[in-house]
Amino acid sequence: MEFKDYYATLGVTKAASEKEVKQAYRKLARKFHPDVNPGDKAAEARFKDINEAYEVLGDSAKRAKYDELGANWRQYEQAGPGGANPFAGGWNVNTGGGQGGYRTMTQEEMEDLFGDSHPFSDFFTTFFGGGGGDGATAGGRHSRGRARARGGRDIEHELDLTLDEAYHGTTKRLALSHGGPSRTVDVRIPAGVGDAARVRVAGEGEPGTGGGAAGDLYLRLRIAPHSTFERKGQDLHTTVPVPVPTAVLGGEVEVPTMAGKAVRLKIPAFTQNGQVFRLKTYGMPARGSHPQGDLYARVEAQLPKEITADEREHYTALAKLQRDGVKANSAA
Repeated sequence: MEFKDYYATLGVTKAASEKEVKQAYRKLARKFHPDVNPGDKAAEARFKDINEAYEVLGDSAKRAKYDELGANWRQYEQAGPGGANPFAGGWNVNTGGGQGGYRTMTQEEMEDLFGDSHPFSDFFTTFFGGGGGDGATAGGRHSRGRARARGGRDIEHELDLTLDEAYHGTTKRLALSHGGPSRTVDVRIPAGVGDAARVRVAGEGEPGTGGGAAGDLYLRLRIAPHSTFERKGQDLHTTVPVPVPTAVLGGEVEVPTMAGKAVRLKIPAFTQNGQVFRLKTYGMPARGSHPQGDLYARVEAQLPKEITADEREHYTALAKLQRDGVKANSAA
């Protein structure tokens, strides 16, 4: 039988804290979980090793026994269930308490916990319970083993946001009931998030079993279209109506922003319909590696739907000037 280095299995040192052990276990369990690796026998075997290691290192009492066992594991194995305990007076394996003596879990107990074919190795069975003992303990009481710790699965849901909520940030109250009692959770959505971005809510996935940590909840954001602005990355695009006289002679127009306050945009003379102006830093807020976005305003020449008598007189005079100019150019 080969000694099992549970610390190496989880990729932690012997000095690792309980939190570090749990974090390492959760990371590896997610990576090698059979649901993530369907039909992969190697991943399945690795997943069993990871669970076995956490069954010991995740339990302070078992971890202390494992640490004391150390290089003396062969001596302990050779002692056997009926032999002298090389650690008598120091610690017991799977006893309910007391000093001296040891016992292994009975086959009946193992089947009760893990089914007819429990998933742990012979090393675990020999030193931490199962197979080969008659269940007797000198003066001790019949004890039950602890079920394997299993981390809960992560869960992903879609969450609808308006563009205003994505711009300013918001807090959403969610009603959750993943394998447990219903509860409400307030989730903070940071400003500047993008469409299809994921927000992690730690510990709000499915609950773990046997003392295992709960999974996480991931919210995939879905941002609804806006009536005024179109988002492209962190930039925003909008259309600005500009009166024809302003487009020809030049002037200023107001441009709306997501911040709620309009800014004034200078329109040069002879601005063409469809021309685009850039207003720096008026786009979406910076988020992670994405810098502050810009706002792009596209000019849309605003033709009048009706005119006054005076305006008609001026338009008529303008039309005559244009016709006279065309005739003069043709004659030349």
